[in-house]
Amino acid sequence: MDLGKISKYRGELMGFAIIIVMLFHVNLSQSSPFFGLRRMGNLGVDIFFFLSGIGLWYSWTKQQDYKRFYLNRALRIYPAWLIIAGYFYVSRYVALPTKTVANTVDLLGDVLVNWDFWLHDELTFWYVPATMMLYIFAPLYMELIRRHPVFRWLVVLPLMWCIIVQYVLPVHQAVGHIEIFWSRVPIFFLGINCAEAVRQRRPMDGQAWWMIVGGFALSLWACVWLEQMRHGKFPLYTERMLYIVLAITTIMIMTRLFDIMSNRLAIVNKFFTFVGGISLEIYLLHVQFVLIPLERHHLGYWLTFLLTFAISVPVAWIISKLCSLFINRVKKYL
Repeated sequence: MDLGKISKYRGELMGFAIIIVMLFHVNLSQSSPFFGLRRMGNLGVDIFFFLSGIGLWYSWTKQQDYKRFYLNRALRIYPAWLIIAGYFYVSRYVALPTKTVANTVDLLGDVLVNWDFWLHDELTFWYVPATMMLYIFAPLYMELIRRHPVFRWLVVLPLMWCIIVQYVLPVHQAVGHIEIFWSRVPIFFLGINCAEAVRQRRPMDGQAWWMIVGGFALSLWACVWLEQMRHGKFPLYTERMLYIVLAITTIMIMTRLFDIMSNRLAIVNKFFTFVGGISLEIYLLHVQFVLIPLERHHLGYWLTFLLTFAISVPVAWIISKLCSLFINRVKKYL
């Protein structure tokens, strides 16, 4: 398998990632034997960050234009964000019995950059502000490693920073509340580091599969055991370091599976590609607007998930189409 197939099946991989994220968000008792595996659903976030890093490198190597880069990223995220997250925050603001200046400023901060995530670790839509922050620094890093490839080794610094944030108390007290962001920075920059090999479609040595399968099995077993047996008793960043290995090996294995199915079960690939194409809209929609209301009916884990998926997908598709119409019109004037 050549590494270029990671890009070829990017849509399918994104569809797989959002589905396991949805499985993670559905509540399940810790006494369930499926609990540890269900907790692995947040691995989908790491898969998104890795694939995002690859996608950004493709874009940057075509045109090193900061203005165009940031504009394209904003057009991709902000229309859906303003429709879904904007409605969520505005509706909360409208429901307040009194509107103060502080409430109004808070509303503007949340709608524009979700600043309550950065200030108070408010996790409602945390993936989007985290992604936007990484987008700010990505072009600087990509231009640096394009000119000086040796700086790819800088990825070890965010790994070190995660340890500092967790255990150096002054740092922990200042920025430890956004650990969920810090622990995802390494996988994002690793995606950028690997992107050139993907773009050049470099072949992968067949013997590497022993390493991939072994790394996948060991990291999955360790993560499931930690969640099933010691959930809540260890710093989450430690498991998210294991996620780095688990995310990359999962991407490789799923790429291989999608490659096989492209010839034998093409409809499966089309399904995952369709879901991946509206993954941002699904992410923004499914918890606050679908899952939380459904869970009040106590329908059970799998039925709740299936209903959440069935409701979220068509609504997300409609919003995606509306956003595409808007984006295409805007691009005509740029």
